[in-house]
Amino acid sequence: MPHRTVHNGAWVLVGDGKKALLLRNDGDPDLLNLRRISVREQENPPTRDQGASAPGRAFASMGGARSSMETTDWHDLEEERFAISVAEDLNKAAEEGAFKHLVVVAPPRVLADLRTHFSKGVQGKIAFEMNKDLTHHPIPEIEKLLSVREA
Repeated sequence: MPHRTVHNGAWVLVGDGKKALLLRNDGDPDLLNLRRISVREQENPPTRDQGASAPGRAFASMGGARSSMETTDWHDLEEERFAISVAEDLNKAAEEGAFKHLVVVAPPRVLADLRTHFSKGVQGKIAFEMNKDLTHHPIPEIEKLLSVREA
């Protein structure tokens, strides 16, 4: 029966677009004991609170046609920037040999942003990924969800 393994000493990143919780398993793979290494949070209000201007207009070179340009989603941009900065920090930690195994838990978009910016060193240390948003769960609940055996 295959199951996820969170090795002793493995780092666990639980993140979304505005919070990153970095944990370390001080327990066994069968009995997790996650300890907080660090927490990063970024304030990221909705786009409507960040941008005040109406979308720009484009004029056709011939004729009188005009069209509006797509509005910038500032909220999404900030989430992507946050994921990039978290990935860069993990890249540096991997280069320094701070961890041997990494578990990544994040929603799909954040996982995609992280994957794109993880170095080969980090990619080689990923034990498994979980496509969930657990940033608002208490650590004991995260331990339970990570130690559940898959059928």
